[in-house]
Amino acid sequence: MADLSVDLGFRTLKNPVITASGTFGYGEEFLPFFDLDILGALVLKGIFLEPRPGNPPPRLHETPAGLLNSIGLAGPGSAALQEIIRRLHARTAVPIIVNVCGENDEEFAEVAAIFSGLEEVAMLELNISCPNVRKGGACPAQDAGHTARLVRQVKDRVRKPLIVKLSPNAADIVAVAQAAQDSGADALSLVNTFLGLAVDLETRRPVFANVYAGLSGPAIKPLALRLVREVCRRAYVPVIGMGGITCGRDALDFILVGASAVQVGTVNFRDPAAAARIVSEIALEMDRLNIKDLAEIRGKLQA
Repeated sequence: MADLSVDLGFRTLKNPVITASGTFGYGEEFLPFFDLDILGALVLKGIFLEPRPGNPPPRLHETPAGLLNSIGLAGPGSAALQEIIRRLHARTAVPIIVNVCGENDEEFAEVAAIFSGLEEVAMLELNISCPNVRKGGACPAQDAGHTARLVRQVKDRVRKPLIVKLSPNAADIVAVAQAAQDSGADALSLVNTFLGLAVDLETRRPVFANVYAGLSGPAIKPLALRLVREVCRRAYVPVIGMGGITCGRDALDFILVGASAVQVGTVNFRDPAAAARIVSEIALEMDRLNIKDLAEIRGKLQA
C-alpha cells in the first residue's frame, strides 16, 4: 500500500491533495458530495476584512480547454468567515487554510492576524497574485520588492504557517519566489491564473467589465508545470503546485518536478467529488508504478 503522506516541515498531511481557493467555496458547500476528511487539506475562498461584492457579471467564460473568471474575490468578510470556519471545523477534521486578501498591505496583515488567532485554522495562504481585482491584472506578486515587504509585514503579525501564492504573470516568478521565502514564507503555492482576454464580436467589447480575466483549467497545465519546476529548482521551502490538475496522474506530474503537494481547482466545478477521486487515483498510480512513497519521485525528473 503506497504511503501518500506529505511532510511540509511545519505540518504533515495525510496525502498531497488540497483544494484550491476560489473553487471549493467555504468547504460547507461540498459536504453533501464526499467526506472532506479524505483530503490532505482545503483552502477556503479568498477573504478581505469587510464584505465584498466582487466584479459585475458576467464573471465566467468557458474556453475550449479551460475557464476564464473575473469574480473579483467576492466574499462575506472576516467576521462572517470566522463563524463559517467554526461550523466547518465541527463537521470535519481536515486542516483548514484561509486564503488572505487585502486592498493594501495593511489589510493583508490585519486579515492574516485575525485568522492566525483562530484555533480552527491550520495555515494561512497569502493571496498576493489574484489578477481580477485591479484593471490590468496588477498584483503584489508581480514585483519581488513588494512581495518581500508584504511577506515580512504579515509574518510579523502571525503565528500560523504562511503559504505565499505566486502569480504566473510575473516577469520573473523565480525572483519573486526567492523574495517570498527569504522574507519568511513557510511554503509557496503556484500558479494562480494566467491573465487572459475574451471579446464579444457582436458588441466589439471585452466580455468582462474588468477587461482581463484569469485563465485556469487543463489548458494551463503545461505552463504551470514549467513554472513549478523552475521555482522548485531554487526553493528551499515546500512548494504546492497547481494548474490544470484533473486526475491522479496530473498530480504526480507536479510531484515529479518538485512539488510537495498539489491544489485541485477548476475541475471541482465540473466534478464536485474530483478531489476525493484524485486522492484514490494517486494511490492507484503509485501501486501500478511500484512507488512506495512520494519522496521516491519528488523532484526526480530526469532532464
